[in-house]
Parts: sequence; C-alpha cells; structure tokens
Amino acid sequence: MKKKVSLFVVICLLVQFCGYSQPVLSNETIKDQIEKYKNDARGPYKSIRWFCDNGTVRQPKDPCPDSIGGVQHATYKEEVEALAKSNHIFLGQILSYTDKNDFWDEPKNHSRLKQYQLGKYLARIDDGWINQKGQFYRGAIQIEDEEAWGIKFYKWLLAKDNVLEKKYYLVLQSLKDIPHKGDDNVSQLMRVQSKVISDLYPKFMDLRVKIHSNPEITDIEKTIQFKKENSTKINKDISIKIDELILTLQKFHKPIHLKSLNKKINALSANASLTNKLTTFVKNNADKDIPATLTAESAKMLIAIRQEIVNEKKAFQRLLLLDIANELENFIYKQAALWTPYTVGEQLDKINALAMASAGNGSIELWEWQKIEPLLALEKQDQLSISELTKKLESARSVVEWSSAMVKSEYHDVVQIYTGFEPKAYSFIDDRIRSSIALQLGKSVGELGSFIAKESSLNNKVLSVTNQSTIRGLNPGYAFGELVVHSGPPEEIEVTADKIYVFERAPSDLKPVAGIATVAEGNLVSHVQLLARNLGIPNAALSNENLEELKAYQGKKVFYAVSNKGTVFIKEELAMSAEEKALFAKKVRKEDKIEVPVQDIRLDQKNIVNLRDVNAKDSGKLCGPKAANLGQLKEMFPDNVVEGFVIPFGIFREHMSQTMPGQTISYWQFLTNMFIEADKKRGQGIAEHEIEKFQLGQLETLRAAIKTMPLKPGFVTEITHSFTSVFGKPIGSVPVFLRSDTNMEDLKDFTGAGLNLTIFNTLEKDKIIQGIKDVWASPYIERSFKWRQKYLLNPENVFPSILVIPTVDVEYSGVLITKGISSGNEQDLTIAFSRGAGGAVDGQAAESYVIKENGDYELISPAREAYHNTLPATGGTGKKVATFERAILNANNIDQIKSLASDIRKTLAKKTASNYKGAYDVELGFKENKLWLFQIRPFVENKKALGSEYLESITPKINTKKEILLSTPL
Repeated sequence: MKKKVSLFVVICLLVQFCGYSQPVLSNETIKDQIEKYKNDARGPYKSIRWFCDNGTVRQPKDPCPDSIGGVQHATYKEEVEALAKSNHIFLGQILSYTDKNDFWDEPKNHSRLKQYQLGKYLARIDDGWINQKGQFYRGAIQIEDEEAWGIKFYKWLLAKDNVLEKKYYLVLQSLKDIPHKGDDNVSQLMRVQSKVISDLYPKFMDLRVKIHSNPEITDIEKTIQFKKENSTKINKDISIKIDELILTLQKFHKPIHLKSLNKKINALSANASLTNKLTTFVKNNADKDIPATLTAESAKMLIAIRQEIVNEKKAFQRLLLLDIANELENFIYKQAALWTPYTVGEQLDKINALAMASAGNGSIELWEWQKIEPLLALEKQDQLSISELTKKLESARSVVEWSSAMVKSEYHDVVQIYTGFEPKAYSFIDDRIRSSIALQLGKSVGELGSFIAKESSLNNKVLSVTNQSTIRGLNPGYAFGELVVHSGPPEEIEVTADKIYVFERAPSDLKPVAGIATVAEGNLVSHVQLLARNLGIPNAALSNENLEELKAYQGKKVFYAVSNKGTVFIKEELAMSAEEKALFAKKVRKEDKIEVPVQDIRLDQKNIVNLRDVNAKDSGKLCGPKAANLGQLKEMFPDNVVEGFVIPFGIFREHMSQTMPGQTISYWQFLTNMFIEADKKRGQGIAEHEIEKFQLGQLETLRAAIKTMPLKPGFVTEITHSFTSVFGKPIGSVPVFLRSDTNMEDLKDFTGAGLNLTIFNTLEKDKIIQGIKDVWASPYIERSFKWRQKYLLNPENVFPSILVIPTVDVEYSGVLITKGISSGNEQDLTIAFSRGAGGAVDGQAAESYVIKENGDYELISPAREAYHNTLPATGGTGKKVATFERAILNANNIDQIKSLASDIRKTLAKKTASNYKGAYDVELGFKENKLWLFQIRPFVENKKALGSEYLESITPKINTKKEILLSTPL
C-alpha cells in the first residue's frame, strides 16, 4: 500500500491531480497500453495528416499549398491523449506538434521535457520501445521539422535570462536529446548498444561494464575479438548489433579536433568577450596533444562559457555557445581518459580540472564551486600532510556526490513514475551520470583515495568491492545479519530488525534495522541519521557502483562494522574472527535497554497549559520535552519563539480511562492487557515474532479506536478558549502545528527523534479536533512501537502530550547541532537547512555546513531537493519547485546561528539547573531573515559504540602530520 501512496504523491506533484476530472490510470493499465503499442505498426499514433500554418488539417496526399506552408506528421491515438490528460504522461512525443510553453512545462518542474528525454533513452535501449514497429511508420515524424522546431524552441527559451541562471544543467542536457542541429549523442548510443547486447547475450557483460565505466580505444579491438571468439554461439541479430557497436566505438574514439569548433565560433558575435576567448583557446590548443593540458584548458573554457553566457543577449548566440559547451564536455571526457597522472601532484591537478569542468557543465552550481575551489587548488606547495591530503580527497569526493545528486534531483520524479510501468526506465539516471565528467572525476578520486589509504593504513575492507575509497562511515557501530541490497525505492520492501540494508536512499520512516548503508546520505542531522547515531546502528555512505557490486552478496549473512574514524568493514560469516563472533553471543537484553522514568509523571494536570508556564523542569512530568524545552526557550529568547499551549499527559490519560467501543474495559486497560498477554506468551515459549504479530494486531485495534474516541465537552471548550486567549484569534482562523510530545523522547540514552506524528498547518476546527486524536494514536503505530520495544524496558508506559503552536511559513528551516559531527570537535557547529518547512529532519539532501571554532564555515553539501514544503494560510501543505543557483543560508543567517549557539552553550544549563554538558540538537527556521526556534533537545550519541573496544581496535592510528611529497609516484 505504501508504494501506491508514494506513487500517487509523485503523480500529484507532476499532474496537479485535483485539477483533472479524469481518474489517474494504474501502472498495469499503462503497461498494457505500451505492450499494445509495441506490437502496433503505427505505435502510439493514429494517422498521418498535414497541419497547415493557417490552422487547417489535410489528408496525407493533400499537402498544404506552398503559399500557406505547413508540416506533415502523425496524430496521437485517443488513449495516448487521454493518458496525457489523466496522468500527465506523454508517449511518443512529436515536437512539431507541441506548444513551446507546454513542452517546457514549468508548473510541473519541466516534466514533459524530461519525459521526452527518457522516451528517447528507452527507444535507444529497447529497439524503439513503444515504437518497436511504429518506427517504420512512414511520415509519422519528419526529422527536419523536428530540428526546425528545436531551433525555434531554444530561441524562445534562451531569450529568458532566468532559465540559464536557474536551470543551466537541465538546458545543457536537453540539447543532447532535442533535435536542433543534426548531431547524434554518440556516447549515449555506445552505452545503449553495449547494454542491449549484454541483455541478449550475458557473456558480453564484462565488456559492457568496461565500456560503461572506463571507455578506452582498446575497447574496439576487444569487441572485435569477442565477436570472433563467440561467432558460433551468437545469432545473426546479435552479430549485426555487435557490428553496429564497433562502428559506434570507432566514431566515439575518433580524435576530436578543436578546430571543428571554429564553424560555430565564427557564427558568434565578432566583438563578444566569449568569442575572443574561444578563438584564442582554439588557436593556442588546437595543435597540442598533451591530455593534461587539453583537459585543464578546456575546463577553464567550459566554466568561462557558463559564467559569461548571460552577457550574450541574443538567444541564437546563446544556443551556439551551449552547443560548444557540450562539445567541450565531450572533448574533456575523452582527454581525461587519456590523461594518466604519475604523481600525487598530477592526480590533484587532474581532479581540480575535472571538478572545474563539473561546474562548467552545470553538475554543480557556480556558488558551490566558489566554496570548494580553494579546498582543491594547489598553492605553491611541494608537499602535503596526510591530514591536508585527506581534506582534498573529501572535497573532491564531495564534487562527485554533488554532481550525481544533481542528476537525481532533476530526473528522479519522472524516472520513478515511468519505472512503475516500465522498469527499464530505472537505469536512465545511471546512464546520465556515466556519460558525464563525473565518471572520470569519480575514477580519479578513487585512485587518490587508494593512495591515501595505503599511506595512512586507513583501509576499508568491504568484501570484494572495487574502488572502496568511495565508501565512508557515518555512524560507528557493528552488526551481524542478512545483507539486503535494494536499488529501487526503499518503501518497496519491509525491513526487519535483524537485517543489514543497503539502499539508494534511506526511507524517512525507517523501522528498526541492524545496519544500514545508503548512496544518498541525505544529511547528517536527519531523524534517521540521529536515530542511527543514538542507537549505535552502523551507517555508511557508498557509491552506485558499490551498491551494484554488493548485489552479489544479497541474502548472505555478513558482519558489518563502522569504526570511530569512519573505516568500514563488511565480511561474510565464515570470515568472522572469534572476537567478532563473541560480540553477538547471547546476552540478557535488559542490560542494553533503557528504563523510562515514570515515578514523577503528573497525571493530575487535566487542564491545558500556556507554553509560557512550562519550562525544562516539566519535561517527562507534565508534558514531553518538546513543549518543556520550547517553553524554556520562550523564556530565554521570547522574540524568537511563537506563543503556544500544551495538552498535558493528564488529559490524554483521562480520556484513555473511558470505555473503549466494543469492549467492556477502558482504552488503557485494553493496552495494559495486551502487554500482560504478551508476557504470558513469552512464558509459554511462543516465538517472539508471533508475539510481535499479536501485539501489532492489538495496537491496530487500539489505534483505530483512539482515532474515533469522543473528546470530553469541557476539553473541547478549553481548546476553543485557548485559541482566543493564547493566539488572540478564534479557532479556525489560525493555522497550527500539533506536535506529538511523549515522555519517551530525548532520554539520556534514547532520542526517539521523529517516531511520532506531527500534524502540519491545520486550520479548521474539525481537523484540529481530529488531529489531537490522531496524535494521541501515533505512539501505537508499528514503527514507533518497534523502536520502543527494541530499546526500552517499559515501552507500555508511553504518555503523549501535544504541543500546539501557530504556523510560521518559514522560507527555509533546518537543524543545528552544537558540535562538529564530522569533525568531532565539541566547539564546532553542524547545521543543515532545506528550503521551506520541515527542513533537514526527514532526510532531505540539505545544505549543510560545519562552522569552525574560529568562526569560519565550510560547505559539507548543497541542497538537492527538487521540491519544498510551503504552509499556506488556508491550511495544509503545498509543494514548490526548488532551484539551486543560490545558497539557502546567507552570512547574516549564519551569524545569527553562531550567536544562538553561543547563548545556548553559556546559559541553558544554568537556567535549567542541569549538569548536562553535551551538545544540543535545535530545530529552527528563517522568515524574512528572522530566526525562529521550534525545538531543542540533547544531542544523544551511543556511548557503547563510541567506547567499544572492538571498534577502537579497528580504528587505525594515523599519523596525520606525515608529509607526502607531491612528486611521490602513485
């Protein structure tokens, strides 16, 4: 069910579903349609017609008069047009038949353009895809008309300055697919042909992997030899496809001459700055044959085009410049493959050039390049310490990750929708990454990482995976269990607490697991990351390639450990040492569990409390820590915290004393009986999974009953009065957040972050009343229960209070940790922000920084979320498309955060008479540059993991001051 819901949400984002009267078609229906089109001689098309410039339509043998003009092409089948209206899915798009605004599709994040690109990819890898037979339908598509339309489209599009500022990467990518100059994208064709052959003849897989990951001119001879060796085993169709691939390989590896750019350069404005730079660039480099020089100089030219293209005001001139940029990227891709650095210094030079080229082709934003360039550049140095070299490696690895994230951000939604009815679409993003400079950069970063690992003894040991330098630990811990590797949406599978999972991205509502590793790290301070860090769950980041290689170990029992320095170990069960096996010897689980203190809980408070009247001392007694600590912040920072009120534990408990519908006992007794019965079953030796199944069934019954629970009339009256007295407006006129706030959060050794429900921005009285019941029911959902059951001694004693605060429609929001998470420095700060509300906590690819003890700050990662939440005054949530051309946080924001952190460190413990000396986790946001505080809690790390003798034993002792000459051979 979850998978269907998430797909529905994505479709809603792209089609604005509520605006359509036709129902959204199911994936199965679309899949059946596609199969039908594949076997139809006309594919998705109905008939051929002439479309005249005066608006008339003529039969195929009755062309438009020369005096009028027009184009000939196919019309769509009725069901194809209906699918576009119901699902916003466009099959077999004919450009000359399309309105330019509709194709750019800005309200839906350019979905239609991206679908065109994806459709072209599917046609390349699947013999025409929906046009397997329709590709021979004469007159359906006229390439000269498509190219003419493409030129008109780009002249229209590139007249807009903001398009190049906000969507440079997408525009540059689209030029590779939309006909406008008669050129083919040979690198894409090469990869597609090799994939098709390996799908038909699996023995070709090794060569396919080689062509995809490290294309070299030797691939031509290897492919010819492969055909000879397998000539008696392959059929005629495969033989023809191999011949076609050989021709493509020869075309791809044919030397590119910079002089070929002169035709386009000569068409540019004669006096323009870029024209002069391009002319000089070609003149100075055309006769050179040194890959290092050509790569570095071409990267400088590529980024210059991006930086200065907006100065050229004519749209067609911009089009020429972008075509030159794509040719330069292709040139750099090939030259980088020929560049073989022999020393550490040369490798750093290559990495710097390819990182610059990544900024030039839009894979990272210009402001991001400005932040990372000083960290990559070599000054006049002849040696670097291991520490300095590692810093450069981390910065270079960041560029690879940011580049890959840009591709995913642009295309993920469209690929996810298409994968639902066409699984072959899933490989589109990987194909885009592999066809870009990121492939060469990633290879170079891996080589540098291997060198540093050898010099520092900081080696990962992850089965037989290659390029292990792309794997890095995030949270220390160790685990043993079955390895599950899943490259699709994580919501597709049900996780269990005894398995180790490798995902492309972590689900935001992760249930208990033994260990986790992800391609998309998300951010360091999401609820999932905080839970993993808090509970000692090993957690690592890896590359797409690493994930694919780990699939060979799917279903095997493995040992998984992440050291305190981030080294990662994964080995099969048979390779475990006696010490590692001893880590999982049977123990009394109670030793590892936490008891929630309930002796001081006050259930006698049965009236709503103003937020101003609670503070930290009320946490776990009157209400949960969210409300108590926010009340404390209200006292300390009155102008930065909203007004609010609290529905304490006592009101919840009073309502749970009512008789439960369909029962003769109260809600509370029903819950108590469930735990008593579970203990009886344990005493009878019943399997734990059967007991859990029983408990989850009972909790589902309880949860449904709480959601329909009658609220006491006096309580409803008090809620209504509280809106007027606290917010100054009647209920129904102030949108509010209803935040679950239990006594089982922010404990000394258990954070409980993100386990229960928050109702966003609800306005109407009926929805607020229902929301209160939904929040009360949320501690009994499966995920919340499983986490508590696994780590708490007395999970039955959960009491939810509710914090009610008015909505602040922040422009961006996030999390502050008053500690350097990645640096380990207690005096540093870690911050992560996303655009809109609810930023960073749900695992978004957030803009993250470490703020150093000296006040300087360093970008860890930029934001890469395609959409962000808005909170309209009418209630509910909206979605807005995000762009990345500017940083989220400005210098003033960061100064405010530094000042806040300083005040918290100096005064919070004193104000609360606490002996707590650790870091804090703060949720906050900005609206019109004003800082708003929403939550504060202790930042809880797992002391057992941090102090583990085993983890300490696998943490190498590194001499970070060891000097490495840049002339050292690799």
